Amino acid sequence: MGDSPREEDRCLDPRPRVFSREFKEAAVRRILAGEKVKALAAELQVWPKLLYHWWDRYEWEGLEALVPPGRPPRSAVRAQRPRPTPSRKAGAKAKKEPRPPDDGAAAERVAELERKIGQQALELDFFARALRHVKAPSPPSDGRGAGASSP
Repeated sequence: MGDSPREEDRCLDPRPRVFSREFKEAAVRRILAGEKVKALAAELQVWPKLLYHWWDRYEWEGLEALVPPGRPPRSAVRAQRPRPTPSRKAGAKAKKEPRPPDDGAAAERVAELERKIGQQALELDFFARALRHVKAPSPPSDGRGAGASSP
């Protein structure tokens, strides 16, 4: 078990460790620079599988994929939320005004739904034919079973 975090280290704190984006990025950059994953995992006291996971996500999705799991901190959520306009009255619920649909996105959505309807129509036809086949009477039998395979 030399390539994994020590057993006694893992048993001290039952909570899973959460790694920052900067920590993950630094680890991936060290792998890309040529460091061995096994040695780096031992140094950072993480599983090599975790480093491979971060590396894979980085290669597929870039730095944005290395965010910590779970909810973002409240401050990050508040920073992304639009500020209310001063014209709204306090305590009164604002009515949502309908937005005009984006023509490109709407056309894509319509095409996707039409494809789905076509697929469902094919499935319905298939199952209707299968049901007719199952409900069809079987051909009459003389009761002797199958014929002999040789004369």
